[in-house]
Amino acid sequence: MTYCVALRLQDGMVFAGDTRTNAGIDHISTFKKLYTFGKDGERSIMLLTSGNLATSQAVVKMLENGILQGAEPNLLNVPTLFDAAQLVGDLVSKVARTTQTRTYTQEGFGSNFLLGGQIKGQQTELYHIYSEGNCINATEDTPYLQIGEAKYGKPILDRSLNYRSSLEDAVRAVLVSFDSTIRSNLSVGFPIDLIVYRNDTYTMPAGIRVTENEPYMNNIRNQWSAGLKAILQQFEEPPADYFR
Repeated sequence: MTYCVALRLQDGMVFAGDTRTNAGIDHISTFKKLYTFGKDGERSIMLLTSGNLATSQAVVKMLENGILQGAEPNLLNVPTLFDAAQLVGDLVSKVARTTQTRTYTQEGFGSNFLLGGQIKGQQTELYHIYSEGNCINATEDTPYLQIGEAKYGKPILDRSLNYRSSLEDAVRAVLVSFDSTIRSNLSVGFPIDLIVYRNDTYTMPAGIRVTENEPYMNNIRNQWSAGLKAILQQFEEPPADYFR
């Protein structure tokens, strides 16, 4: 399992994904799940993956090869982000179908992707691409999308963020959502790959790999834990009839 989240806000975008993969409790590995594609001054595209690792890696490799070979289309020449999402959708469904045919099975080879970014002259966009190849896009009402083990981090994002939230608040909320997920699910783990993209820069951010002992992450985890305990103690005591 994995946990990945991407946000499209009024000032920019945030992408984050853990790096843990597992094939059972005795086979846990670290693999990158956040990829970038772009031309400085023209487009910046970020891609997060979850699901079957072999399928995800095959799709990413095909995207990279398409760019190297100058294929039509590829991520560096598609006219819109929607076309980029369609390209990824076509590839993931093709790879999954081919693998299923080879193994005579009907499931287990799917992958999901979050693709977002900006092409010059256009607005930022963010898409969730399903293993079947279709996609949905983030909106102002629903400014973030998740894939993988999403349920533990979702309440944090729902309560703390909206489309007009600052990128600084978004990073804080994303890290808390990862802390909550990692505490509750052993299949999600450090390090976390994180990229923040500011609107209309058209330059690929360097991003950061956040480790378990990274000072800022440690502070976030400790302050969040202490804050929850403090708030709990500030609530009114339960009425006596709660204890009947």
